Amino acid sequence: MTPRQSNYLTSSGIVAANRNSKSSKKIKNDPNNRIICQNKRAKHEYEVIQTIECGIALRGGEVKSLREGRANLQDSYARIEGGEVWLLGAHISEYAYATGFGHVSADRKRKLLLHRRQIDELAGKVTQQSLTLIPLSLYFKDGIVKVDLALAKGKRIYDKRKTLAEREANREAERALRSYQKYRSHV
Repeated sequence: MTPRQSNYLTSSGIVAANRNSKSSKKIKNDPNNRIICQNKRAKHEYEVIQTIECGIALRGGEVKSLREGRANLQDSYARIEGGEVWLLGAHISEYAYATGFGHVSADRKRKLLLHRRQIDELAGKVTQQSLTLIPLSLYFKDGIVKVDLALAKGKRIYDKRKTLAEREANREAERALRSYQKYRSHV
């Protein structure tokens, strides 16, 4: 695992602890980093096994469009083709004032920037374990656009129901604990 990979709690347990990782919670709290958009359905549709922070090759007015927050990751995915990782299905709206050179298609495929050994590791896992690459979020990190790419496995319907039931049980337990603590503080 590389230092930038995050860890997630899955139904089978915690996936490999890594103390040097940056989770999306740290990104939200850091003033130099700003989340542009998130793929909220991804965590419902997929079981996230591992995440990797990677760069993205952009052209023309795409960065200015991202600064305005005009992007959508819904139904997007990444694919490894010819030893390179490509982001497909991501919609970055055209910048309103871009003409000529700065004018690019909103739904074009975009190259994700990773080290060769990271690409080889991902390619091995995707082919051997039947996993898929899903972007979780687009964000600025020190002025540079980054993608939080997840190595994920599709959930079945009963897995989704199980996840929702666990989440509801955790909420109920937290409510009960808070009301008990509130009661204890008044007595």
